[in-house]
Amino acid sequence: MTSSASTASAAAVTDREQILDASNPLGIDGIEFIEYATTKPQALGQVLETMGFHPIARHRSREVLLYRQGGMNVIVNAHAAAGPRTVAPRETPVIAAVALRVRDAAAAYRHVIEAGAWAVPTQVEVMELNIPAIHGVGASRIYFVDRYREFSIYDVDFTLIPTVDPRPPALAGMRWFGIVQYIGTDRMEDWIEFYGELFGFRTVPDAERYGILPKGRILKSPDSSFFLQLIEPKPGIVDVEPEETLQRVGLGVPDVLAAVALLRTRGVSFVETGDVHPDARGALTEGRLGGVMFELVHDARPV
Repeated sequence: MTSSASTASAAAVTDREQILDASNPLGIDGIEFIEYATTKPQALGQVLETMGFHPIARHRSREVLLYRQGGMNVIVNAHAAAGPRTVAPRETPVIAAVALRVRDAAAAYRHVIEAGAWAVPTQVEVMELNIPAIHGVGASRIYFVDRYREFSIYDVDFTLIPTVDPRPPALAGMRWFGIVQYIGTDRMEDWIEFYGELFGFRTVPDAERYGILPKGRILKSPDSSFFLQLIEPKPGIVDVEPEETLQRVGLGVPDVLAAVALLRTRGVSFVETGDVHPDARGALTEGRLGGVMFELVHDARPV
């Protein structure tokens, strides 16, 4: 290969990398964990276990448990909240945070702060990692994690529970599919801009729908690994502005009906109404503990 050809090839690679960076500015590589806050961690743990999650580790200094199945991690946080704009544990579990896997956590944090995100002050104790975060919807947080391969954040902050398999397999091939977010009236464009400008999410065409609840607008992550579904209040609700919050988690499965059958043997019940019932597209679990629900979605994407 000639020198000029090498130069041209190098330039092409550089151009290609710049294009990829522009479409995925943070180097997002999926969801690292979903965090719930609750004062009833054992009750929520029982719900998670029926869904196939296993408790595998305890936090070294806080009342926090790590649940896992396959590539999915769920944090159950019963530690007393501190500071303003923080999700305080309460009896009804709420989704308090989402952690995104990124190429470089510090660089991702700087990027979103420069783009207008609100920083979350760090309150790191002894033997804890400093995981950068920004404010998300309501009082929730969005964390940035770049330690998720050979060395992970849990290696520092958590202690494994003895005799427990630290990598339990996923039931029915379940994996993260998406998160449903309830938004305020006339706030759709604001949130589309928020996720688009800061993270590189793209709006999915209305003709491209998933699951059994095709409401609102769907955004796709820049790495195409998960989705956000933004749902506005029903028309006519004007007395009280509804709370903006992360409402539920979507789990992708290759065969919805097979997954439903398996989960039913574990005690999971599903919504059965005229409009919403399990079918090949998706299924919705009945609410537990005041509203904890999971949505199964047919997911044909390659693993």
